[in-house]
Amino acid sequence: MMQDILLALPMAIIVLGAFVLMILGQSKKLPLEKLSHVSLLFLLLSLLIQLFTINSYAPHFLFAEIFKESFIVDKFAAIFDIMFTVGAGLTLLINNDYFKSRNYFSGEYFALLLFSVFGMMMLSHAHELISIFIALEIASLSVYTLVGYHKDNHLSSEAMMKYMILGALTGAFFLLGIALIYALVGSTSLTDIAQYVEAHNIQELSLVLVGGSFIMVSILFKIGAVPFHAWIIDVYHGAPYPITMFIASTFKIAIFAIALRLYLVDFASVNSFWNEMLQAITIITLFGGSWLALSQKQVKRMLAASSIVHSGYLLIGISSIGFGSDLAAAAVMFYLIAYFLSAAGAFGILSFIASRSSKQMTYDDFKGFAQRRPYMALMMTIFMLSLAGFPSTIGFLGKFYIFTSAIESGQILLAGLGIFTAFVSVYYYFKLVAMMYFYPSTTPQKVFPLNVSTVIIAMMALIIVWGGIGTSLVPYIPGADGFINIAVDAIKSLH
Repeated sequence: MMQDILLALPMAIIVLGAFVLMILGQSKKLPLEKLSHVSLLFLLLSLLIQLFTINSYAPHFLFAEIFKESFIVDKFAAIFDIMFTVGAGLTLLINNDYFKSRNYFSGEYFALLLFSVFGMMMLSHAHELISIFIALEIASLSVYTLVGYHKDNHLSSEAMMKYMILGALTGAFFLLGIALIYALVGSTSLTDIAQYVEAHNIQELSLVLVGGSFIMVSILFKIGAVPFHAWIIDVYHGAPYPITMFIASTFKIAIFAIALRLYLVDFASVNSFWNEMLQAITIITLFGGSWLALSQKQVKRMLAASSIVHSGYLLIGISSIGFGSDLAAAAVMFYLIAYFLSAAGAFGILSFIASRSSKQMTYDDFKGFAQRRPYMALMMTIFMLSLAGFPSTIGFLGKFYIFTSAIESGQILLAGLGIFTAFVSVYYYFKLVAMMYFYPSTTPQKVFPLNVSTVIIAMMALIIVWGGIGTSLVPYIPGADGFINIAVDAIKSLH
């Protein structure tokens, strides 16, 4: 029991922090900066306990006497928990200047952020379909509210309504999928479902397969795969910059946490049933996302559209699992780490710039940016190179592992299409780089602002380069091989 309490403590600290911030947020005497510090304190405490206990994560069920097999503790969930906690912390730290420049933020913002993190952590540990749905809704409802947090901005309100209505519809699909699976199996435990699926041939599993397809629709919507992508660009555009960063870099990762667990545990013996459908969705996601990214004029909308393409790359890895690739699952985990760092950094710089401006930034606004802010331009270039998959960045290795897993599983065409769209992405990512370096600036060079936000962004840029070329020769600092080893260990721990 004491071990379970210790392992559940990171989640408990986060939800306790959310309630504390709800109460503190009612006080008009506490400035936003103090509330941000309180949020960071709870996140840091949770992270420290996660790091302290990560090596004791032998797979077992949490409070099995009470919750049966509803929640599992393993290294797979632990790695995701760390990413969620770090992602929320980066959102607060990098966007500190943005908070100060906007008067519509209040204490409830920090509470909602922690509630969303709690839902995501719960999602990574969930081992039962009803628990998965509840965790997903806790995280999603918080994000819906955060998207529309700027109530006086019609773009934010419109984005929230679109996201919430479509999200509620896909939530209904998820529940319908659960009902169909329960009707046949008589249980919503992933262990029971996996055993039932393994014990029957595919002709006897019609309800499970249809229910699993409904659940897959919900997951595809959450990650923004085509044709379930209609909300992505408008939501990313309408949400405040910190929220866009949080959705792109952290919330998307949470969906893959449960997608991998379902695909590798629940439907492991029948996942080949969805192979052709996944291949088709992957192809239209790659091309649809690329077309949308090419047609955007605002940088924020371009990054939103390109996130659809990255979902396509991740779907290549998921599809490769179904075709028997041993590398695919670890490749997906590695790619999630690479995308998390790259997207958080890119949106972090946009947020930092937006804190000094009230308009949406187009490509033209970055003309001569390298002359005005050479260090910020260098860091943005690193993030763009990583997102494009340029060699010597962690993004390159992420794509390398994904495409290798596709080739290993015999999906040569899918790997080729992925490589083609990666080359296409060079245009819209390098267009921003060209604007920064090859156009004259109309304003003089500004001093590099040395504060928490810029220091963290600089550290993330260094990690991206180190993750692409580094090794584990330096103790305690994982390089390229260290990151993939972390991914492999996480996948091996799945129960």
